[in-house]
Amino acid sequence: MVNAVSALKLNIKNSGAALFEIERHGRHLGAEIKGINLRQPLDLGTFEALEAALVEHKVLFARGQDLTTAEHVRLSAMFGELEVHPFRPEGEFPEIMVLDNHRDNPVLSTDVWHSDTTFRVRPTKYTILRCQVMPKTGGDTLWADMTAAYRGLSDTFRRMIVGLRAVHDFKNFRVLFKNSEEDRARLRRMEELYPNPTHPVVRTHPKTGDKILFVNPQFTLHIEGLAEDESRGLLDILFRQAQIPEYQFRHRWQPGDLVFWDNTATQHYAANDYYPDRRRMERTAVIGDAPY
Repeated sequence: MVNAVSALKLNIKNSGAALFEIERHGRHLGAEIKGINLRQPLDLGTFEALEAALVEHKVLFARGQDLTTAEHVRLSAMFGELEVHPFRPEGEFPEIMVLDNHRDNPVLSTDVWHSDTTFRVRPTKYTILRCQVMPKTGGDTLWADMTAAYRGLSDTFRRMIVGLRAVHDFKNFRVLFKNSEEDRARLRRMEELYPNPTHPVVRTHPKTGDKILFVNPQFTLHIEGLAEDESRGLLDILFRQAQIPEYQFRHRWQPGDLVFWDNTATQHYAANDYYPDRRRMERTAVIGDAPY
């Protein structure tokens, strides 16, 4: 794993040869990788250095990569088994989730702080997003370091929430189902496949051992064992932690950009300030472990 450094720039080397350069952009998270061609297959050493940098910095971006969809999928598969998102239609590449938003297709709910697919027993480990079309203004994505968010709570509050568990649901996607008999049957099928898993409110990162605040307003319903008003009051406090600017990194997209993020350790928010202009992205996601 890449050790933390105080310098802004760091060369990742293998046997004396520089594999790529990292330039840190955010205090807690966010770094740019340079001097690497992600369109070409990566050797094992370069891939391991890339994943280590991702764990270290939580969000990595590379400019001007211009990957094809097939190259995007091939690169992503190096990180593990890829998800097929249950609420998006499959195409030639079922691992790809297309986010193509414009006047006739407004965003569903990406402008809400969340970690991807926490409604699964095994939520997303890493997400890899490729920019194809960007409006002239707007459309940034923000990430929050949920380890820093956890550490920002008082000692007393941290002791209170460790050991609690929260129930998650695909609640934002429920609007995709109408009241027809066919849609009601489809919804019941989704509820059978994703029956409200519970996850720890504070999870442990499997690689670093860091404690992470793991509730989000997109998918978290309530905290087990608490009255409704107690759960809501506690969650409201925890949800606000992601909104603190000091814990955040903001990326201004350019077509050709590729961004990797550690979904275990972060939450993200896609600013919907470009509507009705067009913003098109393609996303892959790596299946993660059951949180503990």
